[in-house]
Amino acid sequence: MIFNIHQTIQINMIKIESIANSSVFQIGSAGVIKPYSTLANTGGFTEPAPEIEADVTPLASFVPFTPS
Repeated sequence: MIFNIHQTIQINMIKIESIANSSVFQIGSAGVIKPYSTLANTGGFTEPAPEIEADVTPLASFVPFTPS
């Protein structure tokens, strides 16, 4: 089955809060979304990061808390 889709899209403003490795940003129609991932050492690091101390506690949670 073949679909021919003709569309016009006008975007006046778009705000993207976050992009992660598994994010998909799509405008329009797509028959197949092929996964693509890259890993880059942009800092030029040559060894693993040092281990954190056991008594370190996070300052804030990344998951918003909403009481029931």
